[in-house]
Amino acid sequence: MRVLRPGELGEGERKRWRELRAATDAPRSPFMEPEFATAVGRVRSQARVAVLYEGAEPAGFLPYERGVLGQGRAIGLGVSDCQGAVLAPGAAPETGELLRACSVSSFAFDNLEAGQGLFVPYAAEEHTTYVIDVEKGYGTYESVLRTRSPKFLKSTLAKERRLGRRTGPVRFVFDERDPAALRVLMEWKSAQYRRTGRRDRFAQEWIARLVGRLAGTRAPQCTGTLSVLYAGGRPVAAHFGLRSASVLACWFPAYDTEFAKYSPGLVLHLRMAEAAAAEGIGMLDMGRGPAAYKDALKTGELAVYEGAVTRPGAGAVLHWLGREPARRAHGFVRARPRLAALASRTLKGAARLRRS
Repeated sequence: MRVLRPGELGEGERKRWRELRAATDAPRSPFMEPEFATAVGRVRSQARVAVLYEGAEPAGFLPYERGVLGQGRAIGLGVSDCQGAVLAPGAAPETGELLRACSVSSFAFDNLEAGQGLFVPYAAEEHTTYVIDVEKGYGTYESVLRTRSPKFLKSTLAKERRLGRRTGPVRFVFDERDPAALRVLMEWKSAQYRRTGRRDRFAQEWIARLVGRLAGTRAPQCTGTLSVLYAGGRPVAAHFGLRSASVLACWFPAYDTEFAKYSPGLVLHLRMAEAAAAEGIGMLDMGRGPAAYKDALKTGELAVYEGAVTRPGAGAVLHWLGREPARRAHGFVRARPRLAALASRTLKGAARLRRS
């Protein structure tokens, strides 16, 4: 096994990574491609890729990050919506030896892909990620919505028409290249984080830089995609995510609160689904975490996992002390809807106090 920085991977190794990924039955998430690992490596000096060999040929890749105390984590943890190793069929390294070769005492994950047999046995929690299936075209998806949630679809389309009457023509751009539109989205998203009492991800320099790099990434299985809904010539909702040939990973959606009564975020997602289907993309992955808009739009659910594999020693203790108490507290709250609602209201109240 060799451990490299993502940018040190040769083109042959990248090609092999893509071949192994294409051979799996898992959805082709762009977060699991070498381009995503490379982009993280440009903004995170601790990013690494372990390359496993059988003879002279790579048989697997594990992208990860190594902390200053030797604790490991999935690459891009905190923003990556799909994590794990890319392995050849039959390749099954022993986890302790793998961690030792990576010089880490643990490997933490929070969006581990289902089917990751190497790490799923060490998961502490299973979560749901919500998906929209447009494999059979947008018309079929809309028919599903008309049958399952006719009031939702009818009201959303009516709001889109009212938005157009108030502001001027409604226009959607699936792959907007204007950097100004991305800056507007990031401003909206930062305001949303503050409004809801959550940590502003874009206040973290590495995340803002990562999004900027991925916005310029154009690869068949990992393309940064900024989608914008315009009304009367001005943006009213936007989303930045990553797409492969078959999956659009929904990542950072936000909208102008001035137009909230028109549900521009919902309209945006419907237009994204329509455009993705036209591009031959079969699935939109809206990510883990419950939300009313996901329930309204979804056609199905997938499992992702949270947890860590550790090897015996002081590093395992450090991992437990650093992550487990908070994870267990969050899990306790999530499992109790009334408590979760109270926590949400408390966060929003605290955010209002900070702004006043």
